[in-house]
Amino acid sequence: MSDGGKRYPAGEVRDDFVPKEAYYARDFAELEADRLWPFVWQVACRLEEIPQVGDFVIYDIVDESILVVRTGEDSVRAFHNVCPHRGRRLADRCGSVERFTCPFHGWQFALDGRNVRVVDREDWAGCLDDEDIRLSEVRCDHWGGFVFVNMDADAEPLADFLAPLPEYCARFEFEKLRFRWYKTVVIPANWKTVLGFFNEFYHVQQAHPQLLEFTNDYSRSGGFGRHSQIWFDAEGAMPFSRSPRLPKAPEPPMKEHIVAFAEHYNVALKAMLSERNYAAAMRVRDEVPADTPPLETLARWVEFQVEAAIADGAGWPGELTPDYIERSGLDWHVFPNTIFLHGMVDGVLWYRMRPNGRDPESSLFDIWSLVRYAPGKEPPLEREFHTDWRDGDFGLIFQQDFVNIPEVQKGYRSRGFRGERTNPVQERAISNFHRVLRRFLADPYDKPPVDRPR
Repeated sequence: MSDGGKRYPAGEVRDDFVPKEAYYARDFAELEADRLWPFVWQVACRLEEIPQVGDFVIYDIVDESILVVRTGEDSVRAFHNVCPHRGRRLADRCGSVERFTCPFHGWQFALDGRNVRVVDREDWAGCLDDEDIRLSEVRCDHWGGFVFVNMDADAEPLADFLAPLPEYCARFEFEKLRFRWYKTVVIPANWKTVLGFFNEFYHVQQAHPQLLEFTNDYSRSGGFGRHSQIWFDAEGAMPFSRSPRLPKAPEPPMKEHIVAFAEHYNVALKAMLSERNYAAAMRVRDEVPADTPPLETLARWVEFQVEAAIADGAGWPGELTPDYIERSGLDWHVFPNTIFLHGMVDGVLWYRMRPNGRDPESSLFDIWSLVRYAPGKEPPLEREFHTDWRDGDFGLIFQQDFVNIPEVQKGYRSRGFRGERTNPVQERAISNFHRVLRRFLADPYDKPPVDRPR
């Protein structure tokens, strides 16, 4: 890849090496601003954020601001958030309108982007063309309840961009999830630095030792076209068991692992596990004998979960099988900037990382706890925004990462640090991302082959 004759960044990406400059160099951030964000599909919001006609959200990315608006019962459109008259942003917060009105001179626009009012239009003596003064449209599509936008009119269809992700995850019915909570926090680090913390499990053994008593943390990862997946290393490995890194000791009953997992993720984190799944785990504790074989214990937990979800009116995905769940992995990175953990079916933890304006060492980190609720039982959506994570109620896992992230960002600039020596087995998702990112920056239409490493 070149930019004005200068090769950038220095060095090549290997499975065991990622050049460091991409994490802090302003030149690289400018390259992303020019060649990544205007040309790539990216998650702007979820459909439930705009349930009624006229509801809209604002998605900001670098210098761009995009309005995503519900225009009909089954239709959503997106527009650049700017008045074509003098460039004033039309809105600065999410809301609901019958039409958009520019606060500067009062020009108005219908939900489909048409200009419906120019004050004193006759002054232009007929030289205003309707097409020239409508809002500039942005491509918009949705999958799994997520609204994606793309500023490039020539970009490939969203379905082609996402492949092969839907093949592995469509049966989870993400479109039936709703927000349990929504938090955004400003992080003093590059957006890719933050992404890297949540795109591998290799750091669990050091950064999150409290998980090792009930977490098999040894994993593999790899690229699936532009995207990547993390999965268990050994075929048939138990998702809930003592880490093989711990000193040898008798394996406790599976029910103890399940209860510990439920306590940590539902009580401490309030994510990945719904209240129903937590209650089901308590039923396992109280009703399943300790000497029940591990697989049977897990099956009883799933049985209790399905029973509770159906009784509550939330339902359960009808086409899920154990083989499909195993094949779908533990964690997906959707290029370029979203990651999700979905293995608990009716509780999904979804991340979105993006630059905070033009500062290459500041980012906005959106964290969404999504749950499959019965219709009408979801809590009201409240978006939290924190300029410092210490001001928010974040679980221990996040606190541990938030302490480490700025220190990693500082370390990238050290003369003694040459580049990331990524683990070729457990951190391959990271090196795959950087290869794909460079390829996209060189040519957004040059799509890597859709491989399936498992």
